[in-house]
Amino acid sequence: MLAGIMLVSITSCKKPSSGNNTGNVTGNQNGVDPPTGSTDGVTFINSGKSVIFNLYAPSKTSVAVMGEFTNWAPTAMKNSKDGTRWWVQVDNLDPSKEYAYQYLIDGSLKVGDPYTNKVLDPANDPGIPSSVYPNLKPYPSGQTGILSTFWYGAPKYTWKTTSFTRADPKNLVIYEVLPRDFVATHSYQTLTDTLSYMANLGVNAIELMPINEFEGNDSWGYNSNYMFALDKYYGTPNAYKAFVDACHARGIAVIQDIVLEDQFGTSPMVQMYWNASTNAPAANSPWFDQTNMHPDAVGYQLNHESAATKYFTQNVMKYWMTEYKIDGFRFDEAKGYTQTNSGNDEGAWAAYDASRVAIWEGYNNYMKSIDPKFYVILEYFAVNQEESILANQGMMMWTNLSTPGEQALMSYNDSGGSWDISGLFYDQYGFTAPYSLIAYFESHDQERLQFKNGMYGNSSGSYNVKTLATGLARDEMGAVFMFSSPGPKMVWEFGELGYDISINASITSSNDKLGDKPILWNYQTDPNRHHLYQVYSRMIRMKIKNPVFTTTTFTYNLTGAVKFIQLLSATNNVEVVGNFDVVPQNASISFPSAGSWYDNFTGNIINVASLPYAMTLAPGEYHLFSKTKLTY
Repeated sequence: MLAGIMLVSITSCKKPSSGNNTGNVTGNQNGVDPPTGSTDGVTFINSGKSVIFNLYAPSKTSVAVMGEFTNWAPTAMKNSKDGTRWWVQVDNLDPSKEYAYQYLIDGSLKVGDPYTNKVLDPANDPGIPSSVYPNLKPYPSGQTGILSTFWYGAPKYTWKTTSFTRADPKNLVIYEVLPRDFVATHSYQTLTDTLSYMANLGVNAIELMPINEFEGNDSWGYNSNYMFALDKYYGTPNAYKAFVDACHARGIAVIQDIVLEDQFGTSPMVQMYWNASTNAPAANSPWFDQTNMHPDAVGYQLNHESAATKYFTQNVMKYWMTEYKIDGFRFDEAKGYTQTNSGNDEGAWAAYDASRVAIWEGYNNYMKSIDPKFYVILEYFAVNQEESILANQGMMMWTNLSTPGEQALMSYNDSGGSWDISGLFYDQYGFTAPYSLIAYFESHDQERLQFKNGMYGNSSGSYNVKTLATGLARDEMGAVFMFSSPGPKMVWEFGELGYDISINASITSSNDKLGDKPILWNYQTDPNRHHLYQVYSRMIRMKIKNPVFTTTTFTYNLTGAVKFIQLLSATNNVEVVGNFDVVPQNASISFPSAGSWYDNFTGNIINVASLPYAMTLAPGEYHLFSKTKLTY
């Protein structure tokens, strides 16, 4: 091959490499390095008439590529001088054709390409409707296992929204979605058609649970196997790009939940270095630990202190950021990016880990070097000392308030749990920035608030939290307090309608946490559920539009039956009060000042003649007072 030819028309169906892998390798003095400009996976040259395959596979004896372009006959690949890479150029291709291929390693192992943008899966592709993924390439007869594809002439997407400004993190309100359980078609097209619902709610970000290729079709998506491929169960790459584009047109950011803590068994990276005798990754794996390092581990854990893993992880990050123009990642089990083995000890796992801090500082700096305003959200749950270091560098901490939120709305504060919701405030954790804490009462991992109300709610006389109307009214009170606390917030799909199917139930079973949930859009026709939606919408809009909700001057008491939040700013002052008991309570409210105060839900004006102001609150009664009427 002539070097001049290699520099002509070089484009890639993957993303550019971000550096070189390093590792303990012997090298190959007779090796030949890949051509300059070739990247991991497939690089197109000669206007798609030729491609260069490039696979990182140190310590292997031989690697060949086999595909439709050779009638599945193996084509030997050349080894690089450092012994880590295998590559070959294949010519005489039809740029208009989509080709399937695999790698053959050491003469026996067939795997897909870790950097492929699309896989063909004989076990799961038949379950994908043509309405979701039109014209899906048929699986080639006579082949086995997961295949990769490349296609120079794949339809390109033309972006329509060329200018989009993300919400300031301190104003961020995220709507978390599992497409499978949100729209019956489980497709990006229907999600796009449903955006008016989220826009009317007022959220400024949508977070999708994992959408890169995962094992099976019907899944939450946390069992990842191909990190550069979009899972076909939800639609085509262009359909996803159209969804992102439509979100941006409505002022809504798109955040991807992503799993880079581990991989599952059909991952080619797992299979390439596997020890059958131990049923675990082999000791010479460039990427994986031989044993998991923490008590909540599933799958096979990536070693984020390995240079090869860091290189791969950064390439994954860059690909989704640049190819799909997304606005942020929510990193699943971010606390698991550690090489400190905590065994089965949850406390040891959560303890301060300087090496884990360094890993996340490096990844955050890398993402911010690509996009300085990119949202970096961590599901962390470590000690406050560790989280505060990362939070004060601009990363946002995923913060679970489901248990105290449930207790408060059910109206229980006893030995079974605390109804103290003070954790809504970032200063509780030692954080200094108002954008650093993403608080929520519901998520995909937690029980539904309204299910708990209906099953276990407290009562006194005629006041019964188990009654649907009463339970939904208490959900309103919870929303008012959650959104009033400064900082970004998260809503789990249909929480704004009081979804009350247990997390442990599914369409087919009462004991199936991961199973399909009924999609109950008919909830909108229930007046009480619709009123809850209206309260959510008003609170979200007021939070985003009124600077007082981003103030750093606040006081609160969220431990007792009557809970208070007071927010002070140069433009307005706010006083939130609610009775979480099931009996009336006398409240003594320390308004910031005497005078007239506007009730933003009743429309009434109260005159505070002297401080503190005394009032009696019925069970479940709440108010959002402000010195001047809030905009929404």
